[in-house]
Amino acid sequence: RENEGDLIISAELITQEKMAFLVRYSSGYVCVPLSSDRADALDLQPMLANKTDKHGTNYTITCDYGIGTTTGISAYDRSLTANKLADSTSTPDQFIKPGHILPLRAKPGLLKTRRGHTESAV
Repeated sequence: RENEGDLIISAELITQEKMAFLVRYSSGYVCVPLSSDRADALDLQPMLANKTDKHGTNYTITCDYGIGTTTGISAYDRSLTANKLADSTSTPDQFIKPGHILPLRAKPGLLKTRRGHTESAV
């Protein structure tokens, strides 16, 4: 449908080395798909109120993890941000917005509701 491929790895298992691989062998535009409940728990609001994306991708505001990171762009910083987005003990105040990681909000019902890469990854 989008004539593209995605490199997918679990945010819980991401490392600096794996993030560097993803960045090197892709566009470098790193997204982290999250369930709707997880996105709500982290107060990740839509990037835009009136979306025009023809595929219905639910982009949220970009973020960086704010503890133990520097600029947010390094493979280490991005891997830590992805990991902490998936960590159920993380709280909204631990993230800096905007940042370098793009969380995506999956539709409730996942593939029953939307047949997208975001829902497939979650």
